[in-house]
Amino acid sequence: MSTRPVRRRTVLGAAVAAGALAATTTAAAPAAAAGFGWSDDGTSYVIDTGAGLVVRISKATGDLTSILYRGKEYEGYGGKHSHVESGLGASTVTLAQTGPTVLVTVVHGTLRHYYAVRSGLNNVYLWTDKADTSFTATRFIVRLKPGVFPNEGPDSWVEGADTVIEAGDVWRRTDGQTRSKHYSGVRVMDYDHVGYTTGSVGLWMVRSNHEKAAGGPFYRSLLRHSNELGAGLYEILHYEQSQTEAMRFGLQGPYVLALTDGAAPDPALFPGAHDTSWADGLGIPGWVGSAGRGRVAGVGLAGMDPAHPYTVGFANAAAQYWTRAAAGTGAYSCRGMLPGTYTLTVHKGELAVHTAQVTVTAGAATALHTITITGDPSTAPAVWRLGDWDGTPAGFKNARLMTHAHPSDVRAAAWTGNVVVDGANPSAAVPCYLWKDVNDGFLVYFRLTAAQAAAAHTLRIGVTTAFLNGRPQVTVNDSWVSAIPSPPAQPATRSLTNGSYRGNNHTFTYSVPASAWRTDPSQYNVLRLNVVSGSTGTGFLSAGTALDCVDLLV
Repeated sequence: MSTRPVRRRTVLGAAVAAGALAATTTAAAPAAAAGFGWSDDGTSYVIDTGAGLVVRISKATGDLTSILYRGKEYEGYGGKHSHVESGLGASTVTLAQTGPTVLVTVVHGTLRHYYAVRSGLNNVYLWTDKADTSFTATRFIVRLKPGVFPNEGPDSWVEGADTVIEAGDVWRRTDGQTRSKHYSGVRVMDYDHVGYTTGSVGLWMVRSNHEKAAGGPFYRSLLRHSNELGAGLYEILHYEQSQTEAMRFGLQGPYVLALTDGAAPDPALFPGAHDTSWADGLGIPGWVGSAGRGRVAGVGLAGMDPAHPYTVGFANAAAQYWTRAAAGTGAYSCRGMLPGTYTLTVHKGELAVHTAQVTVTAGAATALHTITITGDPSTAPAVWRLGDWDGTPAGFKNARLMTHAHPSDVRAAAWTGNVVVDGANPSAAVPCYLWKDVNDGFLVYFRLTAAQAAAAHTLRIGVTTAFLNGRPQVTVNDSWVSAIPSPPAQPATRSLTNGSYRGNNHTFTYSVPASAWRTDPSQYNVLRLNVVSGSTGTGFLSAGTALDCVDLLV
C-alpha cells in the first residue's frame, strides 16, 4: 500500500475507497454514548468515548500513555509515550467534565496543553498554548507501536538494515534510495491530515489551521516517520529547520487525533470546515470562537499568469492565514481570522509579487477591490530565461525529487553538466541546486545578436534559499567577473539535504557591460556560476543555493 502524502482533501496514507468516511467522526453535538465517562486509576485519567476508544493521560506528566481502540493498544514505542515537545516531565494535570466533553489540562511552567474527548466520537482534540521561548519547538508527537501499520514511504527506514549518511536522520537503503523523517515532501497548505491505515483501522492526525505556527503556507516540516521500532505522527507548529519566521505564541488548536474504521477522517474535522462551537463553553484561556473572528474577501487579482497558481497569505506577529485564489478571476476569501492588521501577500507559485495591509474586525468581512499585480519579474522582457519566476526550483533538474530524497539518492540525475540556451528544453539541464563542492562553475552557453552584444545587459539570478551563505558569483567569457554579492538572510539550518528548498526568495542582479560580450553572433558567450561563501563544508553539506530563475534582460 502507498503511504506517500498527496494533495489537499485526500488521504496521506494507504488508499481508501473514494468517499468512504469514518462512521465514528462527526462535528455534530454527540448524544451521550453508553459507556462514555472517565475514571482516575491513581496514575492516569482513563477516558472512554463509549464508541470503541479508551485513552489514558498521565497525571504526573500529561503524556498520552494509551490509545486502546477496539481492544487493541496502539500507543508507545521505545519506552516513550505521546507528548508535547519531547515530553514535558513533571506537570500539573487536572480534569473537568462539561456535559458530553471531558477536558484534561496540563500545565508545565508557562506552557499549557489540553486534551478533549467527546461522548461517542473516537477523536482526541488537542490544543497547545506556549507563552514564551522556554521550549524551542512547538510540536505534539503521537508515538505508535511497531508493526501495527505499514512501514513504507519516503519517511520510513529500517535501522537494522539501512545506513545513516547524514546527521543521524538521513538513511540510505541497499538499493541506493534515501529515507528520512524529513522527506514527507508536502507543504502545509497541501494537506489536511496525515496518518496510517491497515484498511480496517485508521489512525490520523488532522492538522489545525496553523494560525500560531510559523513559516507560512509553503513550509515543509516533519509529518510522520516509521521504522521497525515504531511510528510517529506530528503536529508541528514551530520548528527551526529551514524556518523563515519568528515563533508565534498563544493558543493553537484544535488539532485532532482521529481513529476510524480504516477510512480517512471525516472532512468535517478539516481546517476551515471544523465546527468548534462545542469548545466555546470549556473555559480554555485564549480560546476565540467564531463570533470573535472575521474574514477577508477579495474581488480578484489582475495581471495573473495563467500557468501558475496564486495564493493570498496574511501574516502578523500574532497569526498567519492563507487561501487559494480562484483560477481565472483570482477571487479569494479567508475566514476565521483573529482581529488585527495583517500584511497581505499575493504569491505567484511561491514568489511574493504583491503586498498590502488589511485590517480584520471581529464579526465582520473586510471587502477588497481587485488587486493589480505589479511585482512579477517575469513581465520584464528577456533575451533568454531559464526556469520561471515562481519562487521554486520547478522545471530544473532533480527539483521534483528533492522534496522527498537526499541529493545523493540513486534516482537523482547527475548534478554536473552544463546547458546550451538554444538547445531543447534547456531549463531541464540546469541543476536545481548548486554547491561549492559538487557542481561549482556551472556553465551557460548562449548567443547574442550583434545588436544585443553592443549593449550592456542585466543578469538576474533568483534563489529560494541557501546553505552556509552560499551565493552566486558570475564570470562572463573568462574576462568579466562580478563582485561577490552580500548574502541575503536565510535559515541557518540544513535545507537542501532535508527536503526543503524553502527559504527567503532573493534576486541577485548583475550589470554586465557591453565589453564583456563576444561580438560574433556565431560564437557562444559563456556564463559561469560559482558558489562563494565564507564558510566551508564538504559534499552536499558545502555552501550551496537553490535556484528559482536565471535570465538575461533585454
